[in-house]
Amino acid sequence: MSDLGVLIVDDDFRVAGLHAAIVTALNGFRVTATAGSVAQARHALERHPDTDLVLLDVHLPDGSGIDLLGDLKTDCFIAGAETDADAVRRALRAGALTYLIKPFDDTELARRLAGYAHYRRTLAAEHVDQVALDAALAAMRTGGRSAGRGGDGGSHTEQKILDQFTAGATMFADDVSTRVGVSPATARRYLASLVDSGRLSMSLHYGTTGRPRQVYRLLE
Repeated sequence: MSDLGVLIVDDDFRVAGLHAAIVTALNGFRVTATAGSVAQARHALERHPDTDLVLLDVHLPDGSGIDLLGDLKTDCFIAGAETDADAVRRALRAGALTYLIKPFDDTELARRLAGYAHYRRTLAAEHVDQVALDAALAAMRTGGRSAGRGGDGGSHTEQKILDQFTAGATMFADDVSTRVGVSPATARRYLASLVDSGRLSMSLHYGTTGRPRQVYRLLE
């Protein structure tokens, strides 16, 4: 499956930039555009028909994101500060796959996006059974936390990775790759799974140049 394209719609350019950085830092995702209004979002969708997912704010300068949602032909996550229950119901009725209430941390958005990738992979099959569909929907709507910390703690490699973290310490994927003896790509896959299951948190580290890097920390 090719990288999933995400359009970010938020009238606060700082929030839009933060969300774009999270999307860009995740394997399998790319930002198609950012927009600060309903009109800009419509224009961006015309210019980027390859958009798979819209990360959509509710209150925009020229209208409601929920009203725009009803016209979308793409998948959509609502990411807004609106907590009115009627607004939430309207968003879900209009087709939002999930509703994230601001403020939320980097890890929460990363989990939901990882869940969305799982959902898309599941529905890429010719047929889907109830168990697979339920798991895909749960991963997208709860960030995989329902599958979190129970059971045997995951694979041997996952446990080796967890053993590298001490309380309060942070590591990049390259650090984990070197310590555990796996490729950087493999380390990133395992780290994404551990974030998805709620055992690690992920945040973004901004250097002086280049794209932000994902930094990981053990959740207590």
